[in-house]
Amino acid sequence: MPLPLPIPTEGPEDPSSSSLPPASYPPPSPIQLLPDDTLHHIFSCLPLRETLASRSVCRHFHDALSSPSFLSLLPPLPLLALRHPRHHHHNYHLPPSLLAFDPSSSRWLRLSLSFVPFASLSPVTASSSLLYLWADPSPSSSSSDSKPPKSLILCNPLTRSFRILPPLGSAWSRHGTVLAAPAIAGSAVLVLTELAALSYSPGAASWRKFSLNLPSKPRSPVIIGASIYALCDTGNPWRSQWKLFSCAIDDLGGPRGWAQLERHEWGDVFDILKRPRLVRGAGTSRILMIGGLRSSFAVDAPCSTVLILRLDLGTLEWEEAGRMPPEMYRCFAGVGGQRAAATANAAGNNKVKVFGGEGRVWFSGKRVRGKMAMWEEEEEVEKCPGVGGTWKWVDGAPGYGDVVYRGFVFDAAANEIS
Repeated sequence: MPLPLPIPTEGPEDPSSSSLPPASYPPPSPIQLLPDDTLHHIFSCLPLRETLASRSVCRHFHDALSSPSFLSLLPPLPLLALRHPRHHHHNYHLPPSLLAFDPSSSRWLRLSLSFVPFASLSPVTASSSLLYLWADPSPSSSSSDSKPPKSLILCNPLTRSFRILPPLGSAWSRHGTVLAAPAIAGSAVLVLTELAALSYSPGAASWRKFSLNLPSKPRSPVIIGASIYALCDTGNPWRSQWKLFSCAIDDLGGPRGWAQLERHEWGDVFDILKRPRLVRGAGTSRILMIGGLRSSFAVDAPCSTVLILRLDLGTLEWEEAGRMPPEMYRCFAGVGGQRAAATANAAGNNKVKVFGGEGRVWFSGKRVRGKMAMWEEEEEVEKCPGVGGTWKWVDGAPGYGDVVYRGFVFDAAANEIS
């Protein structure tokens, strides 16, 4: 069973509200006599998860550890938040929640979303401590064409606060990719489709719409700093040819717009990977590009492993960051090794979902059900030849069954919604 993260809205019963005579009250323990400032100093040394769990000990702890001034001092807890599986049928009799994995403790957590007044909620992305959800207004079983469009919700599960963003059309919720910008980029939220995009900034009355002017639908767009980076297919129907494009968030829809990032020294860096995807690297100036390493340049060439390349945005130089160990890749490709991998690639059934950020990448696939592979970027360790960073298996989320996982990075913290 998943381990819940206790975030009580009310503390234990206060003896002062009891009908028992005062003489029957037990004397307070010494720790309950400590002033709030002393408690804050003690608990500020604990991780966020343990501090929040301590709020359920007694009402004094709950009140002292729930003040906004104290919560804002706690360091964030980096988590992997799971999106709902495709074709997920929500059980409206169960309270909505967010299932997340804590890499530091290798434990699954369940964060309640019951404070958001919608029948069905689907987590899609996050920016720092703020979570974005698609909210279904009603559990109606009518056809999708007659349903009202979904709403985009901004919330914080730890402070149990939320805001409903201005409405947008149903096509955006069905086909759009949601990106959340950090505070350095104005905390804007973007919804990208193949031809256009919407942008919303905190305090605005409505969404801004503009054309993307890209050669194809942006693939795995990521926000790093104040800019968006995305892969676009500039090839033909018979062969893909991926290129990297970037655009400052403030320049979206403007005359400067998107620019292709390319250097002669890069050579065939985009041609050696099959189905490449982008993920934010560690720090503020790195992009990771992950894909299957082609065994040759033939269109139907099988992959030999999963390769992770890293781009330094300061120097615009690529380097190999890691590659999946052979025994781990065989689990994704099939027990039969290279021959099974070739068959799976030809049949199109060997797709691997890649997601993550901030130097961690997770992998999920149809052939590896009930668990995920995780790679963590490491700079200080001595790398083995061809195997950089740290690889390990992560047991699947309790209650999700044998599904292909999808997710995003969520830094849980008790920040208020501005």
